[in-house]
Amino acid sequence: MVDEELRGIIELARRGDQDAFAKLVTRFKGHVYRYAAGMLGDRMDAEDAAQEAFTKAYFAMGKLDDAHAFFGWLMQIVTNHCKDKLRQRMKRFETGDMPDETVPDTSAADPAVKMSIEEALGRLSIEHRETVLLHDVQGFRYDEIAKLTGIPIGTVKSRLFTARMSLRKLLDKGEGE
Repeated sequence: MVDEELRGIIELARRGDQDAFAKLVTRFKGHVYRYAAGMLGDRMDAEDAAQEAFTKAYFAMGKLDDAHAFFGWLMQIVTNHCKDKLRQRMKRFETGDMPDETVPDTSAADPAVKMSIEEALGRLSIEHRETVLLHDVQGFRYDEIAKLTGIPIGTVKSRLFTARMSLRKLLDKGEGE
């Protein structure tokens, strides 16, 4: 729910008020960064993604119809940007255009050492990672996730269940899927 003060700030930002938009950035930068870091698995990429998402949001503020929808709208921008980044990474990896140091060497890992949650999230598919982050980290409800991602609620629930089971397996055994 958007309180009256926040609604006023959003309305000012929609009209091009840079100070108002700066207040929005201050208020939401932690959410955006944490989500991007979870999706991308890299702090520098997450910082870049957050900055780029806020830049896109600034220039698109006039298109926002409802102040109540601001946070979901912003998170959709971040989600789309992160998915694009991950697709670009995958293309570079598939074409062999990635430097060796960016490709994790899972064979060198000690199987007795359990992987971190961040590493386990990085092994999930983009769709599963997105669903876990939106629900378990950002606190979105099933219906909100369905609207953000454009998939049915049943698919959201299924993805969340599958992602959690995969995470449990990865964290318990420290092995790949």
